[in-house]
Amino acid sequence: MSANTAISPSQLSIKDLPWQIEWNKDRCTLCGQCCAVCPMQSLELGTFRKRSIKVPAGFKNKPENEHTIYYGIRQRTAPHQACVGCGTCSMVCPNDAILPMHSDEKDKLRYHVNLGGQPRTRGGRRNDNNSLLDQIKFIRISMLTDPALDSGRHEFDLRTLIGRIQSPMEGLATIKEHGWAPPVREIYPLMIGSMSFGALSPNMWEGLQMGVAYLNEELGMPVRMCTGEGGCPPRLLRSRFLKYVILQIASGYFGWDEIIHAIPQMKEDPCAIEIKYGQGAKPGDGGLLMWHKVNKLIAAIRGVPTGVSLPSPPTHQTQYSIEESVAKMIQSMSMAWGFRVPVYPKISATTTTNAVLNNLCRNPYAAGLAVDGEDGGTGAAYNVSMNHMGSPIASNIRDAYLTLCKLGKQNEVPLIAGGGIGKNGNLAANAASLIMLGASAVQIGKYAMQAAAGCVGSESDRCNVCNIGVCPKGITSQDPRVYRRLDPEKVAERLVELYVSFDMEMKKIFAPLGRSTSLPIGMSDALGIADKDAADRLAIKYVV
Repeated sequence: MSANTAISPSQLSIKDLPWQIEWNKDRCTLCGQCCAVCPMQSLELGTFRKRSIKVPAGFKNKPENEHTIYYGIRQRTAPHQACVGCGTCSMVCPNDAILPMHSDEKDKLRYHVNLGGQPRTRGGRRNDNNSLLDQIKFIRISMLTDPALDSGRHEFDLRTLIGRIQSPMEGLATIKEHGWAPPVREIYPLMIGSMSFGALSPNMWEGLQMGVAYLNEELGMPVRMCTGEGGCPPRLLRSRFLKYVILQIASGYFGWDEIIHAIPQMKEDPCAIEIKYGQGAKPGDGGLLMWHKVNKLIAAIRGVPTGVSLPSPPTHQTQYSIEESVAKMIQSMSMAWGFRVPVYPKISATTTTNAVLNNLCRNPYAAGLAVDGEDGGTGAAYNVSMNHMGSPIASNIRDAYLTLCKLGKQNEVPLIAGGGIGKNGNLAANAASLIMLGASAVQIGKYAMQAAAGCVGSESDRCNVCNIGVCPKGITSQDPRVYRRLDPEKVAERLVELYVSFDMEMKKIFAPLGRSTSLPIGMSDALGIADKDAADRLAIKYVV
């Protein structure tokens, strides 16, 4: 076979696939529901021919072959139709006759995913369960030395600030020189990261917005959600709920015509403006909304034709340095809202983070810095980018905070950390660790999808087909036949429960530290880890 010859699907057997369908012939009634709902079209109704040997009586007659024909469920073996283990077939089967099972042996599908020269793109996160954040312990417990608190009886102020936080003297000097003071917003330290209208289904996006509105107006928790780079529905831009939203502008500028035109009709200013230069799942690469998701509504909001893929450039085409960014993008966005809205950039966690931070510290227009670590999720990324590029968020945010300390800006420029927070379910502990390493706030994306909408994706490469619009739960699909499975009110209800639980667990962590009136940002003496190299790298205590 020549090097340019594509692998034929017929050369793969079911045993080569990572997920294999276990089908019970006796229970199956051939209703076909499993085939109808499979997002990957991995199942089909097939005709089977079974051979059996009939042994006649006596020694003179020879055994004969008997063939029976029956109908059943067949698993397809083409790589692009391989089962992803989402389990949707099991959910709809009335007789429990079908179940996806993961193969114990190393699969061969990894060698066949480049059929036709198209590398596989994957949604979700890296297929890696390891997390340094899960190894960090909280070791500074106040008992007789400092006043320990009771998380059930004391009032806690779990709030943080976004914006340039200047001292009174610096603020007066800025007002005297520029005629304005940098805007500052009080927000909840757990933000919902950028997931665009287009990457998420309308029901999912609406459910998240409903949950955020309820948290703010009924529970008094100033939770904020970032729109991602796809713009947002016009009715949101002209509603009073816009103040709970962070608008993102990325290198594709999708949806920004609608946003700019709506500024005169806005009843409220947005919470902040986030300028995206990079994301943790694919550093140095732009965003991508594949054509599967670009329906008429998404195309109208983004100002593009229907049914075309929407890749963003890897950089903003009008600027090629952080100095240009501050001078052009950050300042122009501040001017667009009359210097009333904080504007900050978002970058991937890399070795250039400190260089970016050094430049931001010199300009009062920069309201902070968001850093996205290598475990950040995405709607679509090549395997090589997602699995082999980027920097861990813990060490990167620690370096950034120590740089701020050297510059004397640790209380002025807030850091927002993201990327793999809560990937193993330890959301509050991971968030508290990052805050004590120097972050002012943390943001989540895939965790919100898993907790609020029942996303079945995992770090074991289960499902993770967010990119091609066939999400079995209707979370990331633009097909109304699929996303109608998702109830926005249920999404909102579960999001509220997530935040109430997170709030309670954060208080349980902070109470023994004796902290209730402010977040323990940079309180690294409260952290310990049993890994000596990690302790030295993060400048925290080594405990074993």
